[in-house]
Amino acid sequence: MPDWVSWVIFAVIVGGLLFVDLFIFHRDAHAVKMREAGIWVAVWVTLGLAFGGWIFLTRGTTSGAEYLAGYLIEYSLSMDNVFVFAVLFAYFGVPAQYQHRLLFWGVLGAIVFRAIFIVAGTALLDSFHFIIYAFGALLLFTAWRMVTAGAENVDPSRNPVLRMLRRVIPVTHDFQGQHFFTRIDGKLWATPLFAALVVVETSDIMFAIDSVPAILAITTDTFIVFTSNAFAIMGLRSLYFLLAGLIERFEYLKFGLAALLAFAGLKMLLSDVVHIDVWISLGIIVAILVASVVISLVATRNVGVPDETPPPA
Repeated sequence: MPDWVSWVIFAVIVGGLLFVDLFIFHRDAHAVKMREAGIWVAVWVTLGLAFGGWIFLTRGTTSGAEYLAGYLIEYSLSMDNVFVFAVLFAYFGVPAQYQHRLLFWGVLGAIVFRAIFIVAGTALLDSFHFIIYAFGALLLFTAWRMVTAGAENVDPSRNPVLRMLRRVIPVTHDFQGQHFFTRIDGKLWATPLFAALVVVETSDIMFAIDSVPAILAITTDTFIVFTSNAFAIMGLRSLYFLLAGLIERFEYLKFGLAALLAFAGLKMLLSDVVHIDVWISLGIIVAILVASVVISLVATRNVGVPDETPPPA
């Protein structure tokens, strides 16, 4: 199958899903509860894995394994985003019923930024082989930083883009429904919802700097890297609403994510010396994730499970 046909099929699927999500199922603002979020997580995971099955059938087992590895890496690293989103929403006081809309546009922007990073990353690796060592070192540094720092250290007020926004356009103190902008006495104002969106987007750029090189450690096939990223990211909103109330249950997850990034970094640094088969890489990724989740759940088994209430705003 020609590459352009695969891209068209992917674009139609993604565009259709995003349209249905925003304009049909979430047309009216409402707080997303854990049960609804759980259903949507299952839907997005099923769609992501089904697309991976299509990759297996049309591109072969190696490409299929690369897609699955990339999907698992991006999806697992997305869990770290959940902790940051919780901090951002609390800082801006985003009402629960507006959080889905905010994350929808945040995810859409994330897909665009990931496309830019992926194209740039693959081009650099194709043109300058030594870049692979820089990416590997970056991943090791990120792994170390993830272990020594946490989402609780995130301070949205120090975001330079947010500071610049407030200099360019005034920001209202109150939310104006789901609107990102409003006019007061004929003057255009941004709302706190737009300010929160700016911080979400800039935060995702920082996440992309970590996650894209991690997937490039598995494959440099642009189609595989981007599609696995996109399907994982599209399920991020539902994942947030499902896990935001369970953050305390994943106490040791960051160590698993750090180990995953360290593995990808070492794989890049040793790529000219040691070749690790994609199936072995996939097995290592799964083992790291399963171990970190199981250890976290066992260690926090006495932590109470929250009721059907929206994530804190």
